[in-house]
Amino acid sequence: MRTHSRIVSTVLTAALLAALAACGAPAPAPQEQMATPYYPAPAYQAPVAAPTYQAPATAPAYVEYGRVANIEMIRTTDPGRTSGAGAVIGGLAGAVIGHQIGGGLGKDLATAAGAVGGAVVGNNVERNNRTQERDSYRVSIQVDNGAYRSFNVASPGDLRIGDRVRLENNQIFRM
Repeated sequence: MRTHSRIVSTVLTAALLAALAACGAPAPAPQEQMATPYYPAPAYQAPVAAPTYQAPATAPAYVEYGRVANIEMIRTTDPGRTSGAGAVIGGLAGAVIGHQIGGGLGKDLATAAGAVGGAVVGNNVERNNRTQERDSYRVSIQVDNGAYRSFNVASPGDLRIGDRVRLENNQIFRM
């Protein structure tokens, strides 16, 4: 019976270490793009058989004109990145609490379950404490052909509803 208990303890310890290692991996930071269109226009290129001239290195600018139809504030929440400290502290606390329950094999199982549960809870607590809220703005523009284009920007600057604008390469310029 003693050998069975050691095997179970070893397997549960290995599972606990694997769970803690998985909880400690930092999530990649979200990349923010300024003035990214909400519905980007598809780029069209006509097929060319054999050009007789040297094409320019950069594509010509795509320009549209229109008016600002709406500006609205958007609050976004970015999930926090974890360092793994919350998972380790939570795992230790869970293991200590689980060790107080039962006896024999049940005590080993309770210790392992407490460690895994504590690691998950500790990781979530750390992530929630590092959550950031950001304010951005959605600028909706009605272009001259009647279509609407929306852009998410950090600040609308001096744009106001009704302003005449030029859209060039997915950037907004007040006219």
